[in-house]
Amino acid sequence: MKIITPSSIAILNLINIGFKYVIETSDYYKIDESHALKHSMEVFGYAKKIYESEVINNPFLENHKEIIFMAAIGHDMCDKKYMVEKEGILRYKNYLSDYMNPSEIDIIERIIETMSYSKVKLSGYPELGEYQLAYHIVREADLLCAYDLDRCIIYKMFRDNSTYNTALIEALKLFEDRVFKMRKQKLFKTNFSKKESMKLHKKALTNIKILKSILD
Repeated sequence: MKIITPSSIAILNLINIGFKYVIETSDYYKIDESHALKHSMEVFGYAKKIYESEVINNPFLENHKEIIFMAAIGHDMCDKKYMVEKEGILRYKNYLSDYMNPSEIDIIERIIETMSYSKVKLSGYPELGEYQLAYHIVREADLLCAYDLDRCIIYKMFRDNSTYNTALIEALKLFEDRVFKMRKQKLFKTNFSKKESMKLHKKALTNIKILKSILD
């Protein structure tokens, strides 16, 4: 039987607060479902799995759990596709200030503002010292969600008000140009993500083969 401690209750409360923020912010900025609550929950889920696989050999991560979880939950609530990025980050920091200390919030900001695929390709990884592994956990959790072809199609349909077929064609190109290259580019550092990305890569290839029949 798992023992419920005051610490675990505090983390659960923080997680609830984070998802509440995602719902409210998605509504305020009209963030579509490709980046809203479901995606936030999926990134959080992967971040939790990666964290649990890494904390065994890196017990210091126990002190970074809240940072990892809240960065994962709120990472797209500052996305420049929907708002001015700095405005979104400041808004999230102000919200978290009632629940976390300033140093933790500053690390969450650094993770969120440097974790995207495009920023990593442009500038590489930031230097976050003792929080470097926490950064990679959140970043990799988001990357694993990139293998979801339907999510990519949904975003393009909302963004351009395009048809399913048009969005599918664009999504297929994105997968060829970016998603299917992530493993070769060695963007996954943790053992969990390396294994999981291989499974997701294969699954995406199968799904694409099926969906291409629509275009043919």
